[in-house]
Amino acid sequence: MFSNPEDVMQRALELARLGTGSVEPNPAVGSVIVDDRLHLIGEGYHQQCGGPHAEINALKMAGDAARGKTIYVTLEPCCHQGKTGPCSQALIQAGIKKVVIAMRDPAPHVDGGGIAELKQAGIEVEVGLLESEALALVRPFVKRVTQGLPWIHAKWAMTLDGKIATRTGHSQWISNPQSRERVHELRGRMDAIVVGQRTAEADDPLLTVRPPGKRIPARIVIDSQARLSVQSRLVQTIAEAPVMVVAHTSAPQENVIPLQQAGVEVLQFSGSASELENQPNLRECIQELARREMTNILVEGGGSLLGSCFDQRLIDEVHIFIAPKIIGGAEAVTPLAGKGLEMIPERHNIREYLVQQLDSDIYVNGQLEYPA
Repeated sequence: MFSNPEDVMQRALELARLGTGSVEPNPAVGSVIVDDRLHLIGEGYHQQCGGPHAEINALKMAGDAARGKTIYVTLEPCCHQGKTGPCSQALIQAGIKKVVIAMRDPAPHVDGGGIAELKQAGIEVEVGLLESEALALVRPFVKRVTQGLPWIHAKWAMTLDGKIATRTGHSQWISNPQSRERVHELRGRMDAIVVGQRTAEADDPLLTVRPPGKRIPARIVIDSQARLSVQSRLVQTIAEAPVMVVAHTSAPQENVIPLQQAGVEVLQFSGSASELENQPNLRECIQELARREMTNILVEGGGSLLGSCFDQRLIDEVHIFIAPKIIGGAEAVTPLAGKGLEMIPERHNIREYLVQQLDSDIYVNGQLEYPA
């Protein structure tokens, strides 16, 4: 038995989190059915994209006992026919008497439609219980369906003096094994991992998830002239995960064609006035990724690419690993190159942040807020 309605919704949110990394491009949703005394009747969550939604799984557990009961759900029930049927109609047919919803679904194909159908059927509907917690869970989904942009995660490991590589470009390893393990956990719920051409050339990374996670992210190199070698480890392991090169329209065909013949998808974009000459337009690039229903994108470096993303206000969330090492040097590489801010923000611009110790390293995670 639950103590109060907030506890019921907290359980629904807890269930929803279990689907993170498996349900995208759909949102993670949890649902709990209780009686008038808040006894548990059924519960469920959206477990995998294309599978039954949270409400359906909760109704399946409850069976006939769902009739006349109250269901708590973290996101407005859908009202459209997709890979599965509309949850609003399933709730009506099951005889649910009340629906408590944490937040309205902003997706254009729902956006209040599910609520309207439930009310029209005579079901009591309450919206807004633990809304901020529910929004925090589905922010990447909300950004994609309302702005046409994926949620951009920026990750870097740096020394105490704020360097991600020495003046010679040496960077392995700044962080410790525990931090690198956390990075692989992070990669395992991403739709794509992005690096710049210099990082791809200097480090020859795999950018795979070890051990495998819930998703197999595409590996993307921002490479204006499509210089990525077909002998690189990225191209040589293309059977393990897709590889994409984002180039400028001026990239020579003698570079593009061998990559395409090796199985690499080459996307070409023109530049913009705000970017360096002959650099692909980053915003157009990530808009294309969103059109492909990519929701979470991890940008891993280097400093020039991360700096460009910061200057264009593309970064939504940061994952920073700080190691107790000092390397010094005016020419050593910093995490964010580019122009940067002209003035120090009056208040901290990382919100809802987590600070955690990973053995000798410090991990900082939070959402980036840009000054007005």
